Amino acid sequence: MLQPYRDRFNAQFTSSKYEELLAHLNRRTRTSVDFRVAETPCFLPNSLMEEFSQTGAQLTHQLLDNPAYLLASEQCVPAQYRMPNENPQPNFMTVDFGLVRNSDGTLSPKLVELQAFPSIFGYQDILCRQYIETYNLDPTFSWHLGGLNEQTYWQLLSKVILNNHAPENVILLEIDPDHQKTLPDFHIYEDKLGIATVDITTLIKRGNRLFYHRDGREIPIHRIYNRAIVDELERNNIKLPFDYRDELDVEWAGHPNWYFRISKFSLPYLDHPSVPKAVFLDEWYARPSLSGLPEDREKLLLKPLYSFAGKGIQFAPTDDDLNAIPPDQRHLYLLQQRVSFEPVIVTPHGLTQAEIRIMYLWPDGEALQPAIALVRLGRGLMMGVDHNRNQLWVGGSAALCPLG
Repeated sequence: MLQPYRDRFNAQFTSSKYEELLAHLNRRTRTSVDFRVAETPCFLPNSLMEEFSQTGAQLTHQLLDNPAYLLASEQCVPAQYRMPNENPQPNFMTVDFGLVRNSDGTLSPKLVELQAFPSIFGYQDILCRQYIETYNLDPTFSWHLGGLNEQTYWQLLSKVILNNHAPENVILLEIDPDHQKTLPDFHIYEDKLGIATVDITTLIKRGNRLFYHRDGREIPIHRIYNRAIVDELERNNIKLPFDYRDELDVEWAGHPNWYFRISKFSLPYLDHPSVPKAVFLDEWYARPSLSGLPEDREKLLLKPLYSFAGKGIQFAPTDDDLNAIPPDQRHLYLLQQRVSFEPVIVTPHGLTQAEIRIMYLWPDGEALQPAIALVRLGRGLMMGVDHNRNQLWVGGSAALCPLG
């Protein structure tokens, strides 16, 4: 996108360098990176990244500063997963944007979705550095946001995850972590922070305390970096050694309630030029003419509120699609205006769309901080790496910004 970096990279690219990139990532993450890594990073202007960062922060505060929204979002946490001792703010935020072309030819960010749940903060930092090293790019490129650098980024990430606890008393909690595609990310925290990755089914509960096994010892858990997603627990009928409603003596880095409270559920409550129109499906049935949505179904999306990685999204839903959802479940779906994103990344396989995720860290009692960006390149209807696996010059990428 940013010249002359884009054309220069394309001209100098070799498949052998790409294979070298993948080999370095596998070695540094101590596993095989199974999701598709894009051949190229994205060269983006600082001004655009600042606009993304500021817009995401505005949307986040629009929700968190709204008492009516906070009350409504509290009710959206399923009763059986409503955990006590919730942090007053989420420790992690991710806000995804695409780019749309304005009538004057300029580009503007358009919200895709936002989620108060951690993303691959560890792996993404490694990926950005590896692009620069493998392709011999300008070493002054920056990939951190909000004035952070590699050192201060990890200091902030450590503060949020560890919160001054000894690393052995902090765990990354996941469902069957060895078989998650995000395992490369988990290994980075193990190496950088010294924490253990623990399968949620192996926890030990004694009274109101949780423990885990490590090196033949039973170790008390003081803080949990939560990566377990409730809908995966439900989908796989996983039985837990604790109940989410228990009064547990443990801190959460990423309290589980926030996964529900800031999510697709938030979209109808946002009022901002970057936000496409969205309504809950049950409200659309009650007042379709007042929804403000386009009548052309080709311009609509149907989304389940609580799914990850684009699961369950339907394009151009028909009456039969909508009527197939039982009335008592319609409040769990959104009808949303479909936005056409502009392909702006020039590749040997044609212009490619970029979806930019701004990843924020929010230490307890401090300010929301943009920290790093993740980019997904795609040429299909869906931008997730799972939906572009059989194409070239698509997949997970990084945003590199020149100095100045």
